[in-house]
Amino acid sequence: MTASDIVHVAIAPPVALEANLINKVAALINKDPYETRLLLIGVIPKIVGHYQDLQTAETIAQRLREAGLVAIVCKDSELRKPSQNFRAHTMEFREGEVLFQDQGGHERRMLAGEIFLILKGKRQTQIETETSETKMKLSWGATLLTGGIPIWRRVTQKTSEGAVRTESFARLYEQKPSQSSVELVQHHMNYSFLGAKMTSSSLTNFDTVVTKLRETFPQSAFDDRLAKLPRKDLPLDRAQADLEINCRLLYLYHLATR
Repeated sequence: MTASDIVHVAIAPPVALEANLINKVAALINKDPYETRLLLIGVIPKIVGHYQDLQTAETIAQRLREAGLVAIVCKDSELRKPSQNFRAHTMEFREGEVLFQDQGGHERRMLAGEIFLILKGKRQTQIETETSETKMKLSWGATLLTGGIPIWRRVTQKTSEGAVRTESFARLYEQKPSQSSVELVQHHMNYSFLGAKMTSSSLTNFDTVVTKLRETFPQSAFDDRLAKLPRKDLPLDRAQADLEINCRLLYLYHLATR
């Protein structure tokens, strides 16, 4: 049995956390009540069990549903499958549809009835910042040629440093799991399509775009829980992996509750 064959069961935190529910769930997932309580709090669906076969996982999930919870069953290979995102650079709002275009000029068209979920969040990315400093440096060669008279020259030194930047993102999902999502990233978009509504703030522009998308796709579910999570000091690769898993779990949650 390989790791990719493991089947996970995740549950969405309930609205009300009662002692009898904690005890019931603890018995079902074979954990103590304290650990179970930690799994039931928060806003994001959490994985509560790992099983060796789909049938066992489905049985546990069904019992959790009977207890009043939203339970999700997902294979590890599906949960960790690399995301396939069409990253939009610019877009055009039309009657009943939106046309997205990436930096390479490739297009993706979505009709008003095709978007199942609009997921909004925040994430940290690594950026390189370059700084330059000009100093005066003694030119030994020129000084020798002048018989010892000091000759100075200007030298510009460039240095680059890595920095972590927080930015907003949104993903538009179709209902079919096989379809790739369209991704919008705050600092990777040309907002000129907003016309007179465009401002000098990329965050304001991004929020304007998300609002227009919600108006264009009113039947779509909207979830911004990932935009409200407190920042955790994790290595960027770990934070990105956790984010992808959370996006997948929220997508599956909305499929389960549709």
